[in-house]
Amino acid sequence: MQRAIELAALGRYTTSPNPNVGAVLVLDGQIIGEGYHQQAGGPHAEVFALQQAGSQARGATCYVTLEPCSHYGRTPPCALALIEAGVARVVVAMQDPNPQVSGRGVKLLTKAGIQVDVGCQESAARALNPGFLHRMQRQRPWVRLKLAASVDGAIALGNGDSKWLTGAAAREDVQLWRAQSCAILSTARTVLADQAQLNVRSNQVTPLHNGQLRQPLRVILDRQLQLSGQEAIFQTGGDILLIRQAETGSEPVELSTSQRQVSVAEVALDADNKFNLPALLDLLASKQINLLWVEAGSTLAAAFWQQGLVDEFVLYQAPLLLGLGALPMMPLAPFTSLTQVKRWQWQDVCRIGDDLRLVARLTGES
Repeated sequence: MQRAIELAALGRYTTSPNPNVGAVLVLDGQIIGEGYHQQAGGPHAEVFALQQAGSQARGATCYVTLEPCSHYGRTPPCALALIEAGVARVVVAMQDPNPQVSGRGVKLLTKAGIQVDVGCQESAARALNPGFLHRMQRQRPWVRLKLAASVDGAIALGNGDSKWLTGAAAREDVQLWRAQSCAILSTARTVLADQAQLNVRSNQVTPLHNGQLRQPLRVILDRQLQLSGQEAIFQTGGDILLIRQAETGSEPVELSTSQRQVSVAEVALDADNKFNLPALLDLLASKQINLLWVEAGSTLAAAFWQQGLVDEFVLYQAPLLLGLGALPMMPLAPFTSLTQVKRWQWQDVCRIGDDLRLVARLTGES
């Protein structure tokens, strides 16, 4: 199962919106076939493993990180493929929370006389797909907030100067996190201020079968209709979803762009005259967005944080002190007691170039 988990992780840049899954076939203590889900619309992990094993699959044991599918989608059911191949036993790390599967794959296998064991290294298997599991179980994307700050918690000098707070290695590392996301959320203000493209451009990322990098959907909040369509973000490949204010009573403003991948959606405002973030997350979930990477200014970051919508944060901390007058990482409302403050749990702390990368989740989240 450990090998299956390692294989599943190889698809982290290419499988969206599908989960990362790995499979290994074993006969008489020897691996006879292995595979992983490489790309949405392509064969699942079990199919690759069965193809490699060939006729040896009969009587073998299949170790798979997620319950084999039982429905016809863009590919036939993997549970039926395992039955037809004559495997004797299937060891499943975890049940699939997808309502289209959710125990049905196990039932098909057991009904065919195959021994099925569920729960082997489940925590490691769950860690492969936080976004997919979160959307299936809670009907919202997993929100991963990207932050960059000095040691004293500032994002820029008082005059706004922040380039570059962190080093080149940290910025390259951000590319890898972007590449694992289904969508990247930012604001028109960030796009204009930073001339941001918010796409994936790294030679460390596994490409799709066509040789291109999978580009996450770029979701840009543009309540004040600031973007013209001529900005750098519109000149790069990949889909863009512009979020505008709902029910304005005015005609929508057309973008001056020939890029056909640009679409527009409307989201209502909340009581503070800001975008209703829970409604935005519901919209993105309906578009099969599993993992949302939020990369924007301190105002949007604070809004997500204060509304309890952040599931995980990735903080790059530079070895700098910006001093009095520097702009804070997040302008949070003041607390009056430590009991009001949510406690986070470190998942990983490591050095990236000259900076630190700290990853944390809320205590109890998985």
